[in-house]
Amino acid sequence: MILAIDVQYQEDSALAAGVLFSSWNCATPDNSIVKTIQGIAPYEAGSFYKRELPCILSLLEDIEEAISVIVVDGFVTLGADEDKGLGMHLYASLENKIPVIGVAKRSFKGTPEQCELYSGDSTKPLFVTAVGMTLGEAKAHIASMHGEHRIPTLLKRVDQLCRGIVTT
Repeated sequence: MILAIDVQYQEDSALAAGVLFSSWNCATPDNSIVKTIQGIAPYEAGSFYKRELPCILSLLEDIEEAISVIVVDGFVTLGADEDKGLGMHLYASLENKIPVIGVAKRSFKGTPEQCELYSGDSTKPLFVTAVGMTLGEAKAHIASMHGEHRIPTLLKRVDQLCRGIVTT
């Protein structure tokens, strides 16, 4: 199964959501999960992963399906220097066993042009980074996802779930 995951923050809690799907071109998830996490770390500039990673790991504890790839809302590596981003910290936390693809809606300073992916009819790119697979493979997977617009259907769905816009 492929897992797309996203987290939305409230005052001192977070709502983590995940959608599980069996192939990249699925229009609907096979399963969805939402979890409220209390007592989250405060935002720390330059160390976003310290806040988000515990939420993702908490949600992963509740997933019974075997995961082959995880897609996170954000970056695996940051900028041209490829500093460790959320996805790289997640990959390390999972003992480098599950590939992670980062899909960001906005560029990080110095993001290489090869990370840009134009999808649907959009003139604005998504920014794709990856670990555990090549960037070309990651971009091909994201490009093959269902949807006519910039944000693939299931990535939009997980975003809506963590915002409480739709339910599982």
